[in-house]
Amino acid sequence: MRVRLVTAAVALSVALGGTALAVPAAQAAAHRPSVASVTKAAEAGFNVGGIWTLYQSNSSNTTLSVTQDAQGNLTGIARAGSATTGTIEQGFVDGSYVYFVIAWSDGSRGRYIGSRGADGRLSGVSTDLAHPSSQATWYTTWTF
Repeated sequence: MRVRLVTAAVALSVALGGTALAVPAAQAAAHRPSVASVTKAAEAGFNVGGIWTLYQSNSSNTTLSVTQDAQGNLTGIARAGSATTGTIEQGFVDGSYVYFVIAWSDGSRGRYIGSRGADGRLSGVSTDLAHPSSQATWYTTWTF
């Protein structure tokens, strides 16, 4: 099931023009979060645990505080702006792919599907689950 979701997400991402977005090295260094020391799960592929920011093409940036268990399952909280908060209600890392759904305090739910690039950064596509045509690309400056 995970492979099908990720494959569909990658195909969608490519169809939307790709997700490889670059930022200057100085900007990336300025946004390095403190990452908790967590053992990487071999089956998960990489660890996204810690505090990091997700930058979206719709100018809505989200700061996440993520915990990843040994099986690659994700839990955590999210903040967009000063008042909007959310909870990761489901999520996982599988190989080089990441998937999570954030339930926002305003009642909306966003699905984030992406992958870890050769540079170690995450990028992908987000979708408002109530309005599937509302999508944005996203990326991180932090490397995983």
